[in-house]
Amino acid sequence: MRKTKIVATIGPASQEAEVIKNMILSGVNVFRLNFSHGDHEYHLKNIKTVRSVSKDLNLPIAILQDLSGPKIRIGIVSTPFALHQGEYLEFYAEPIEATKKENVGKVYLEEPEILKDLKEGDLIYIADGLIKVKVVKVEKDKVVTQVIQGGVVSSRKGVNFPGVELSIPSFTAKDKKDLEFGVKHGVDLVALSFVKKAEDVLECKSALKKLGGTQPVFAKIETQQAVKNIEEIIEVADGLMIARGDLGVELPIEKVPIVQKKLTKLARSKGKPVIIATQMLTSMINSISPTRADISDIANAVLDGADALMLSDETAVGRYPIEAVKMMARAIEEAETVYPYLSKPHKDIDHEFAIPHSSCILAEELGAKAIAVFTKTGSSAIRVSKFRPKAPILANVYDEEVWRRLAIVWGVEPFFIFDEKLPPEKMVKIFIEKAVEKGFLVRKEDIIVLTMGYPVAKPGSTNLIRVIKKEQLPETN
Repeated sequence: MRKTKIVATIGPASQEAEVIKNMILSGVNVFRLNFSHGDHEYHLKNIKTVRSVSKDLNLPIAILQDLSGPKIRIGIVSTPFALHQGEYLEFYAEPIEATKKENVGKVYLEEPEILKDLKEGDLIYIADGLIKVKVVKVEKDKVVTQVIQGGVVSSRKGVNFPGVELSIPSFTAKDKKDLEFGVKHGVDLVALSFVKKAEDVLECKSALKKLGGTQPVFAKIETQQAVKNIEEIIEVADGLMIARGDLGVELPIEKVPIVQKKLTKLARSKGKPVIIATQMLTSMINSISPTRADISDIANAVLDGADALMLSDETAVGRYPIEAVKMMARAIEEAETVYPYLSKPHKDIDHEFAIPHSSCILAEELGAKAIAVFTKTGSSAIRVSKFRPKAPILANVYDEEVWRRLAIVWGVEPFFIFDEKLPPEKMVKIFIEKAVEKGFLVRKEDIIVLTMGYPVAKPGSTNLIRVIKKEQLPETN
């Protein structure tokens, strides 16, 4: 069983039912809907397709709603123009005709209030850092910059302000409308873009609660401020997405791999799922074969302990979406052959993690075929996953929403949905029958370590560990 999960972005190259089916069969666990593109009608069609296909396959496939956040762009440029080192570019607060005369270009920002946050010496990056300029003068209606690294300016290119503390909110008015749509149509997970501080995540969670949603919120780490405030962000977020695209613009690019490793380690220490995103298999957007560097990147993310790896353009607009998923699955599986399962001793275990940790130790000592977790909210399965046991984690839940949400968590196989009104022994009996059917209990010596709570189906009540054998209860054959 592959432990590390695969997230794939749906786009024009992958929105047909047959392609989605083949991507699932090739290894996709979660589909990402990128709300930076497409309208609600477009996303609803994709939600319905994923739900229909996953239902036919009887597989717990989750849907991740990736909110667009305050993606800052320059306005319309009717005639693209080139900038050269030493020339000037002026950013205007009011819409103007974007032009260049002699050595001065003029554009406007779609988020003009940002201009008041700038000061002399600040850097501005355009088009993912291809163009770099430095602020030399701040005036009432514009900001004047000098070009450090030139390039061609065209319509609606993204703009980054590395190191600048911007006053615009991470959770925008558009995000609120999109979140309402997502809750209404039952997305499973939510990713909040351009998080700067803990309050951004809390604001999103508050809006989610008012809408009646309970979806986990992943904080996308893609700004210098987020890296600086990561300790407070990780405490309130349900997981992290390390979005290396904008992060690689906000930080010196050579720092990104180290930051990725540090954030992955931090998320694991807190028992929070972490997704590595952007340019995992960029070479396969237009080629059926990946580069060795891309495969090494995947392997390193796996060995660092990421819960999931994400494909973006590779499956959204790439020529080979299914092949990209297959290649990522193969690369993950190969890396996991040398994965350091349960390798480090864990000291000072918090009481909430005591039973999960003990179940992992017991499973390792006994050579268990699996660790079974009975969980109301999914949190017990996530806590077991923190310790990265070699045995698969079979999550037995009480509703379909939790069943799907666990598809993002390392090593967890959403196994079965129980009626929470059943008595515990009946649940265990049914589980054993299912484990026999799926090949986890075949030989007489096969065992499964089982954790559950009493009273049953009460969140946070996991307090029991049992060792289960095939013949332990009557009538299990």
